[in-house]
Amino acid sequence: MSSSRASQATEDQRARRVSKKDQIISLYTSGIGEVEDLAMITGARPSYVANVLQESGLMTGYFDLYTTSAHPMNVYSKFFARRLGFKDEETARASVEVIDRLYRQFELARDRAGQHHALIMALTMFDRARWTNKGREADIFRHWLLARLNEAGVEAEQTDEAET
Repeated sequence: MSSSRASQATEDQRARRVSKKDQIISLYTSGIGEVEDLAMITGARPSYVANVLQESGLMTGYFDLYTTSAHPMNVYSKFFARRLGFKDEETARASVEVIDRLYRQFELARDRAGQHHALIMALTMFDRARWTNKGREADIFRHWLLARLNEAGVEAEQTDEAET
């Protein structure tokens, strides 16, 4: 085969190659609606499948560690959307300040669900940072979480003492 024919054959193969995103959308619209099935068939991670479907407007309501927090999970999501990050220690500290301020506001309002969401966001950011080898950034979130857990322990002890 001449080099020009080989080159043309390679270009034809690339033109015929369907992206994972296109495969996911095609399979979903043909009736395969389970994220885990689409992930297995396409060899993609469930988070990627969910993000593709959500960005395409085909699905809502799927959340895991790696799906974007820009899609609302509940009424509290809007307070955190596009405001958290861990690209460096300064960004992680600023994120913890946002989380802490909202956590305290929810506490004042006695909104336990809001506080719970703040804790989830901190844990999510901790995990995202640590699993992308950002140990110092992850530690910032970890310290905040540990402080909240220690506060909960103190409150439980005080409640136990008051009851005796």
